[in-house]
Amino acid sequence: MSGVFVHPMGLCESDAVGAGTRVWAFAHVLPGARVGKDCNICDGAFVENEAVLGDNVTVKNNVLVYNGVTCEDNVFLGPNAVFTNDMRPRAHQKLGGDQLLPTLVREGATLGAGVVVVCGTTIGRNAFVGAGSVVARDVPAHAFVVGNPAKRKGWVCRCATRLDDDLRCPSCGTEHVPDGDGLVAKG
Repeated sequence: MSGVFVHPMGLCESDAVGAGTRVWAFAHVLPGARVGKDCNICDGAFVENEAVLGDNVTVKNNVLVYNGVTCEDNVFLGPNAVFTNDMRPRAHQKLGGDQLLPTLVREGATLGAGVVVVCGTTIGRNAFVGAGSVVARDVPAHAFVVGNPAKRKGWVCRCATRLDDDLRCPSCGTEHVPDGDGLVAKG
């Protein structure tokens, strides 16, 4: 774990943490968790032993990342975001491994404060989930979703600006085209 900063009040038990990553006070990264380089794991966050965080992932305060969750590079997890991994939890059932439903957060996606992600879903590249939303189904690439359950209200650019009706970003000028259920940047 060379080049990893762990606050004196933080706990990082994993050996698979990339250089430049910071683990702050009262955060806990369990053994076996895989954390990329240059991540920021803020106060009170919890990363379970089979969770995977790519490079440059921001995990804000009190985020809960459980087994079966994979976040690709450049993902932003807002304060108090929480992932589930068991569709039918019961205290007397101790499920693990393949019995848990995986969740994938694709590169560049943003989850706002207080987002709840129900297991078994995929959040597409550069998607933006508004604060307080409950994600209960897949979110397409570049989609802007809000609510309970989260529903698409528009599209966003990689720079996080809402796209106009022509799927062009008014901030950076990037044009987008449909690709399956989502969008991709043109060119």
